[in-house]
Amino acid sequence: MTVESTAARTPRRSAGSKAGTTGTKRTTRTTAKKDAGAKGTEPQLVQLLTPEGKRVKNAEYDKYVAGVTPDELRGLYRDMVLTRRFDAEATSLQRQGELGLWASLLGQEAAQIGSGRALRDDDYVFPTYREHGVAWCRGVDPTNLLGMFRGVNNGGWDPNGNNFQLYTIVIGSQTLHATGYAMGIAKDGADSAVIAYFGDGASSQGDVAESFTFSAVYNAPVVFFCQNNQWAISEPTERQSRVPIYQRAQGFGFPGVRVDGNDVLGCLAVTRWALERARSGEGPTLVEAFTYRMGAHTTSDDPTRYRGDEERQAWEAKDPILRLRRYLEASNHADEGFFAELEAESEALGKRVREAVRAMPDPDHFAIFENVYADGHALVDEERAQFAAYQASFADEGGN
Repeated sequence: MTVESTAARTPRRSAGSKAGTTGTKRTTRTTAKKDAGAKGTEPQLVQLLTPEGKRVKNAEYDKYVAGVTPDELRGLYRDMVLTRRFDAEATSLQRQGELGLWASLLGQEAAQIGSGRALRDDDYVFPTYREHGVAWCRGVDPTNLLGMFRGVNNGGWDPNGNNFQLYTIVIGSQTLHATGYAMGIAKDGADSAVIAYFGDGASSQGDVAESFTFSAVYNAPVVFFCQNNQWAISEPTERQSRVPIYQRAQGFGFPGVRVDGNDVLGCLAVTRWALERARSGEGPTLVEAFTYRMGAHTTSDDPTRYRGDEERQAWEAKDPILRLRRYLEASNHADEGFFAELEAESEALGKRVREAVRAMPDPDHFAIFENVYADGHALVDEERAQFAAYQASFADEGGN
């Protein structure tokens, strides 16, 4: 299949079939945006590559991608295509009952690959649960991610093996971990930086505000990378903040910048700039990658209940993979042979992922009760017994 068109093939419901609340939310979003513009807070967006695949000059950030070669551009494209294919395969596997849950990154490939490829090997990453593209850049085997969502491991990789922390489910807590780690390496005198990923919804968490405070006061070498994908599950960004997210950094005393999150070159350049600031002792930076979550929040979510087709269609026109392909073709940096080989590699990756997941054991239903307390606990024992009785009831009824 053609990977870059995966999003476009997702079935849509007509606007008339939406619940009544959808129209209300869309009105609220429009009003909030008009108010923001009226108050002079219209955000400035860093963009080096337009949705049409045109290269845009930028006096401030061009130097951070000036040395990118055609081979590296093809590498960025390959990263995004394979990440999207892996993500699509994981979504299908969840629908087939092979995974308990999956959080898709569809539409956010440029933000993750651009920022991920800006990192040095000695930098340290603190992800959420959706940074599959960054994990790819750090050399984490995709099947390890799937093992966690299947419930057969707790991550499956050594965080110190590739400086990529385990996925964090608790919203926003990883920003504090990243700040503390950054403070530590600063005291050690290490020439490296830390990056913390989180979403627009997490920006409302107290942990994020605390991490901003500590990182500013201690001048920690950390980059806060917020992927603003417009929706915190069913809540739009306008209900999270009265100003663009990147402007929040001003109140804590460090710079913030908004970049086109569907522009892989822009994300690469801005993240390199922010990481250089951190390594040179200039402290934290907040990067807001303005992107869009093309799919559901997770496979348990139904986005048609809270957003309209026209919004998704507008963002499909800004597809991060398609725009880089247009640029590669217009610049004669890639030919049909390259795209055909990549399609074959994509198919091979999908096959490998499917086979690896289906070869995994079934999750241990009772593992959740283990290691809760070091010496055991009466309440946990009681809950385990109740669950065992519940499981046994299926066997009594002739089930599996």
